[in-house]
Amino acid sequence: MSLLDYDALERTTTQTEPYEWLIVPDFVKAEVFDEIVEDYPRVPGPGSHPPSELEIGGKFAELMTELDGPRFQEMIERKFDVDLSDKPTMYTVRGFCRKTDGKIHTDSETKVITVLLYMNQHWEQDGGRLRILRNGTDLNDYVAEVPPNGGTLLVFKRSDRSWHGHEPFEGQRRAVQMNWVTGADVVAYEQRRHRISTTLKKLNPRNWGASA
Repeated sequence: MSLLDYDALERTTTQTEPYEWLIVPDFVKAEVFDEIVEDYPRVPGPGSHPPSELEIGGKFAELMTELDGPRFQEMIERKFDVDLSDKPTMYTVRGFCRKTDGKIHTDSETKVITVLLYMNQHWEQDGGRLRILRNGTDLNDYVAEVPPNGGTLLVFKRSDRSWHGHEPFEGQRRAVQMNWVTGADVVAYEQRRHRISTTLKKLNPRNWGASA
């Protein structure tokens, strides 16, 4: 059984202002969401962690496999009118947010498409809600705000105008990030960089609380 609601993605219109993006609430099917959260890997702290450095298993492993499958890629290609056949994918897993996270940025030029899948069960806080911004200076000038819970999917095409960010938040904030990038060298460099960061956090743990 599929874990993802492709029909909901199919029904969703790609927005073009101020850049190309789409949001699909409940993209992870409600009947499996709690099981996937139960299998969410333990992460050693804030920042992005490569799956190779985490214990990936159960329903969460199934989710990662499905995201990396041909059906999802084909739908993203159609939604954003882009050929991803020669673009490798890169994944990271996040479990916690620092107050310094969420500053306005566009993503690096090596990223072609950014996918964010939010895996928090509830979200009552004002901070931590990613905003699709009209510019790179004003966090309050936004066209959409994404609640990071319930298996909500955000996808956007990276450009020099793909500004996004969120109000400060510190604490547990689970998200899977997937990118199609310009080449295999990007994957190797970024995964190596994140591996080093994850290793250092394992050696110098802080009491961030459980994320499993």
